[in-house]
Amino acid sequence: MKKLLTVFTPTYNRSYCLVNCYVSLLQQTSNDFCWLIIDDGSTDNTKELVEGWIKENKIQIQYHWQENNGMHGAHNTAYELIDTELNVCIDSDDYMPDDAVEKIKNFWGKYGNERVSGIIGLDANTDNEIIGTKLPEIVKTSTLFNLYNHHGVTGDKKLVYRTELTKQYPYPLFENEKYVGLAYKYFKLDQEYEMLLMNEVLCHVEYLPDGSSLNMFYQYRKNPKGFAFYRKELMKLPFASLSFKFRQAIHYVSSSLFIKNKRFISEAPYRGLTITAIPFGVLLYLYIVSKTKTAVT
Repeated sequence: MKKLLTVFTPTYNRSYCLVNCYVSLLQQTSNDFCWLIIDDGSTDNTKELVEGWIKENKIQIQYHWQENNGMHGAHNTAYELIDTELNVCIDSDDYMPDDAVEKIKNFWGKYGNERVSGIIGLDANTDNEIIGTKLPEIVKTSTLFNLYNHHGVTGDKKLVYRTELTKQYPYPLFENEKYVGLAYKYFKLDQEYEMLLMNEVLCHVEYLPDGSSLNMFYQYRKNPKGFAFYRKELMKLPFASLSFKFRQAIHYVSSSLFIKNKRFISEAPYRGLTITAIPFGVLLYLYIVSKTKTAVT
């Protein structure tokens, strides 16, 4: 019988913590899910570990290994492989509360429809403290963009999407780079759909030292083409304010300096805004260079 939900986990050399995610899935009060692991080029014992879990046959597991493409590349592969109605990403250093799948199933069964792209739920830390703020109680649906920029919500949230939609807008892959902001796809979907708001914890997160959240400056310098693409796309958002677009222009200028793109003004969605942002972009560029000297030498 086909499952409702795919829990997919991109992983890269995280065998030492992946077991926490596995154990949490074993403890789910609903089995209406399958687990898809996208191994993004691991060189540790991830494959052997997962093969052992598959042999245990306690939950449905699909394992896929690929050459290292970065988080967005792993997401591309996941969306190609997923065939359930819904999907949710649980990172390799995170885990789900025991009733998370059941809550998603019940909530979607009651409120889910084709007019929304999915569900926004809560993330909590390992002490069960909500990351950032809760979702507004009086708002039933919202785009992800408006949630942060108009409703005052802060902190990471857990996104459950309709799979047929996440197959759209694949992330571009740039040679020798491993990063494109995942929100590119989410904000694209925001232009067509709102999401249901669910004030329930769906994921416990732990920010490990080797996690991408703690290495953003390093990612910024090592992946300037991906960052420039991402900032250009954010500048194009029709519902974004001028101040938001100006901030993106600053980052776009900085990333363009890293890739030595002399045509960055002519390639910008808003040339005047980009020209105005140049002094600030130069300062950001110099700041990132100073912060990442040891990381690239």
